[in-house]
Amino acid sequence: MTTTPLAVVVKGWPRLSETFIAQELVALEDAGLRFDLWSLRHPTDAKTHPLHDRLQARVRYLPEYLHLEPRRVHEAMGAACTLPGFDAAADVYARDLARDDTANRRRRWGQACVLAHEAGDGLRALYAHFLHTPSSVARYAAILRGVPWSFSAHAKDIWTSPEWELREKLSAQSYGAAFGATCTASGARHLQSLADTPGRVDLVYHGLDLSRFPAAPERPPRDPTMPLHMMSVGRLVEKKGFDTLIDALALLPRDLDWHWTHIGGGELDAPLRARARAAGVADRITWRGACDQPDVIAAMRAADLFVLPARIAADGDRDGLPNVLMEAASQKLPILSTPVSAIPEFITDEVHGLLSADRAEDFAAQMVRVARDPVLGPRLAEAAHARLHADFTMPPGIAHLAQRLRGVLSGT
Repeated sequence: MTTTPLAVVVKGWPRLSETFIAQELVALEDAGLRFDLWSLRHPTDAKTHPLHDRLQARVRYLPEYLHLEPRRVHEAMGAACTLPGFDAAADVYARDLARDDTANRRRRWGQACVLAHEAGDGLRALYAHFLHTPSSVARYAAILRGVPWSFSAHAKDIWTSPEWELREKLSAQSYGAAFGATCTASGARHLQSLADTPGRVDLVYHGLDLSRFPAAPERPPRDPTMPLHMMSVGRLVEKKGFDTLIDALALLPRDLDWHWTHIGGGELDAPLRARARAAGVADRITWRGACDQPDVIAAMRAADLFVLPARIAADGDRDGLPNVLMEAASQKLPILSTPVSAIPEFITDEVHGLLSADRAEDFAAQMVRVARDPVLGPRLAEAAHARLHADFTMPPGIAHLAQRLRGVLSGT
């Protein structure tokens, strides 16, 4: 089977929660790059976004668990011994395993051997989305093949990976990446501080492909006598802070008519529903589960306020700059969030939206402000919409990435 010169490694494909990856890959194709997509996992979402259908790349799935495809894995591991970089790759893997002897680490090596073997002699470079597991697979495979690799880092992979591993992935002496991109200034500063040369890491905002979104609806002053329709989009996990939001909803004045809609799934689904019932607000909440992009945009156009109570989780995980904030801004939907990570890089408090402390009382107070003040929400939304169009569109970032990847492919 022939392969394209560039292999792109992702955690899973397609994934509803990672539209920013799909947006980037489709745009890179539109810019003329050709690649095969190698996924570490099979899809688990029942739905897909229309954007996923636009990708032309061949999608190839690596063994999700090595024992499920023993013949494929054993053949690849045997063939890996004949590859030019086997000794170097095996040494790097052995040193990594000595510090992180886990099933995940062993799986990374097995997947890398399969990728390096099946990609064939035509492979010239690899590019991974996320700096943890996908980049480990790409790095091992790149060393085996004797070709460069690069990465795009986002949030959890930056803040929860061990420092020793980040340093080695960012150093030429340990077969580090030819270049890396990350989507927030805070993430870029952190990775640059760990790299052997700061220029190895670029700040590249995802931006938004505005051609995928309808023009924003008109947002006249809000009628304070009408119900306040709030919504959120995000996985039900600790770092999204939806427990704080539910507690805030329970504090809203009794005379305020409101409703909250949540879109997304996640491991905290049952506990958060139970929390809402215990707080006495369950009858004012709609849990819609995972939705595709058209449904998300339709909900944004019908809402009065977008709420994302993001926080830093106990293990250090956090959002970068969530794309949903830019999507809300594209529809002139007022935003209430927190000053966590890179959110203030897009939202200036009281200018483009409202940034609250991670306290239920503070969130409740800000929701009441939007409900009672007819012009506050529309004013903030207009400013965020203008900022999006001025500084956070997709084309500049795609042009930069395409140039970088072409340089890696050509050896320049």
